[in-house]
Amino acid sequence: MATKRDYYEVLGVSRNATQEEIKRAYRKLARQYHPDVNKDDPQAEEKFKEINEAYRVLSDPKTRDQYDRFGHAAFDGPDGAGSGFGPGGFGDFGPFGQGGFDPFGDLFGDLFDVFAGGRRQRQRGPVRGRDLEMEIEVEFKEAAFGAEKTIEVQRVEACARCQGTGAEPGTPVQACPDCHGTGEVRQVRATPFGQFVNIAVCPRCRGEGKWAPTPCRECGRAGLVQRRRRIAVKIPAGVDNGNRIRLRGEGDAGLRGGPAGDLYLHVRVRPHPTFLREGDNVVCEVPISIVQAALGDEIEVPTLEGTHKLKIPEGTQPGAEFRIRGQGIPRMGGYGRGDQIVRVRVEVPRRLTARQRELLREFARENGEAAGGKTFFERVRGTLGGRSAQ
Repeated sequence: MATKRDYYEVLGVSRNATQEEIKRAYRKLARQYHPDVNKDDPQAEEKFKEINEAYRVLSDPKTRDQYDRFGHAAFDGPDGAGSGFGPGGFGDFGPFGQGGFDPFGDLFGDLFDVFAGGRRQRQRGPVRGRDLEMEIEVEFKEAAFGAEKTIEVQRVEACARCQGTGAEPGTPVQACPDCHGTGEVRQVRATPFGQFVNIAVCPRCRGEGKWAPTPCRECGRAGLVQRRRRIAVKIPAGVDNGNRIRLRGEGDAGLRGGPAGDLYLHVRVRPHPTFLREGDNVVCEVPISIVQAALGDEIEVPTLEGTHKLKIPEGTQPGAEFRIRGQGIPRMGGYGRGDQIVRVRVEVPRRLTARQRELLREFARENGEAAGGKTFFERVRGTLGGRSAQ
């Protein structure tokens, strides 16, 4: 069996990295090696699994502490690494610690000493599943008006073959022969100060108190498997970059009958070639000619839902803005929409015919731009010079 790489090395972070640094490194690598992005790379899926396994351990302070203390051995069963993980089980993905979802989370953390006669009650009730996070990319208009999309998520689910019992169908689940159903093993030590009882999690049943003599062929006693599922997602109108969509119950399955975790989708909106978003408003820039700017005109401008006739008044200056009410982004959780802002860009012709040049010169003479032998720019420079001299 190949030796597992150090989890910190897998994510490319130092051992004293913060949780935020670990999360950033994971997101970057997950996007880089996602199988859907690297369909032609047969090694991408294995790399993606390795990255997920490392993140699942290091993202939870509890399992990270166990890993720092014991390395990969912290998550090895009594029969060696991956024991109890059949095909489709956890062997390729590592433990699940965040949100209290970790079949082995207490394996080393629960070692303690108490005086003889004392007893610690282990909590073996339902545990909520781990929350999952992923990024979803939407088009500009999908973010504006909402949409329905289908995503693929890899998550932990109850084993369909054994219904989560961990036992091969038709075979019994019995009390653990080592701990007799308590989930704990005890060892009494005599010291000069009296008797001490060392209580630890039962290594055979990992604290569950139950044991399947005939393990399920699908999950190998784990009762849980890793599956890739397609999920329909409703994108609400008005979402923007950085918004988060919560899908309740679409995260990892819970433990011992606990509820499933949630799935959080981080929204990323693709840029639009025409429109720019500013809050609930959309901005677009439209070109007009110098004749349209000087004499005025009525033009058609693009909107998110088609076109709109816009009146350009006489004497419009470059950079002027016009507002089209109610043609912006729908407001999330409220009523109404933002506006569309149209910014005018006056285009100067690059090539002129002889007749056009003559007409412009005649316009300049009529406008007094050639009076006194000075051009318009010369008069502007003179004005600026006069101001600076004051």
